[in-house]
Amino acid sequence: VGEAVVSATLVGLSLVLAVVLWGLLLFLKRWTKAATSKDDVAKLSGAPEDQNVNGDAASKTGLKKPKQQRIRKDKPQQHTFTHPLLASALKGHSGNVTCLDFSSNGKYLASCSDDRTVRIWSTKDILEREHRCMRVNVELDHATLVCFFPDSRAFIVWLANGDTLRVFKMTKKEDGTFTYIAIPEEFPKQHKAPIINIGVADTGRYIMSASSDTTILIWDMKGEILASINTNQMNNTFATVSPCGRFVGSCGFTPDVKVWEVCFSKSGDFREVIRAFELKGHKAGVYSFAFSNDSRRMATVSKDGTWKFWDTDVEYKKQQDPYLLLTGSCKVTEPCRIALAPDARAVAISSSTSIFLYNTQRGEEEEYFEGAHGEHITDLAFDVNSRFLISCGD
Repeated sequence: VGEAVVSATLVGLSLVLAVVLWGLLLFLKRWTKAATSKDDVAKLSGAPEDQNVNGDAASKTGLKKPKQQRIRKDKPQQHTFTHPLLASALKGHSGNVTCLDFSSNGKYLASCSDDRTVRIWSTKDILEREHRCMRVNVELDHATLVCFFPDSRAFIVWLANGDTLRVFKMTKKEDGTFTYIAIPEEFPKQHKAPIINIGVADTGRYIMSASSDTTILIWDMKGEILASINTNQMNNTFATVSPCGRFVGSCGFTPDVKVWEVCFSKSGDFREVIRAFELKGHKAGVYSFAFSNDSRRMATVSKDGTWKFWDTDVEYKKQQDPYLLLTGSCKVTEPCRIALAPDARAVAISSSTSIFLYNTQRGEEEEYFEGAHGEHITDLAFDVNSRFLISCGD
């Protein structure tokens, strides 16, 4: 796959993803009051560039036309963001980036945009001056959501116009390089409301799709529905699959997060979806939540202006409830997303165009990235090593 990644061509309005390399030393320094300096940072950001809209050559005639003074057009206003922890800007998309996803092995980053492409980036190049990526075209549509399969040899997207899921699989080209090709079969249309998220279980056993009503669908890998969940939350604002692939969670208008277990037999046959546990304690609707890598910790952010950190390593089958470890205050402006570092040592919250970073030991604010994007941040995630924080939007 690494050989297949090609240099990204910068066209049109380059879109911006922002990656922040903060590192564990940042927190260790503050906890131990050591005099070590902060790590360098990374940012995934884009910058608008001029684009020749009319590529036709001027017609040649024998008559000389009087020279006309060219009207200078102002360049689109370029959003700039600087910070000591900003590491790099990954440029390549010519539209707004709506979603991103790291592969489970941490080697690749997928991003999708309304420019009708999905880009597959090599994460080993994040700190380099040039960033290699593979461009995958989404024919006759564009993807609003993207998610890797566990083996990183396929990914799934949600089609904006088709209102369905489409799978892209890796294939080898005649020249020996690799690319991703859409499989002919598409998933049937089942949702009746706009989609808010999709996910693929790390076990490779099921796919999750959630819509803004109260519906979550569990699919097998061939496009057959295994189960339909009614969250009973009046509306869903966010839903996701836990990194271990065992759980599916949702939040919405009600001030709680509901988590279900998707159960399979030892032979891999689907059995049922059962209620696992709930996170209760917020005083208003929950905007977003996140799992740690081992699913033993969770973080939530609410309209009530607080974020909470939970111990979810409980025996829920014995009616044991999750433990609230701490509550922190935060400024929340819609859209709002929360990301929990895989090692559960840090929480990042995006509020409109800015990002707040907190430690989970005492709930203290560690960093504030004001105006990281020129428009609303659409997605936020840590890499698998808890080293980088990446955001996307404009």
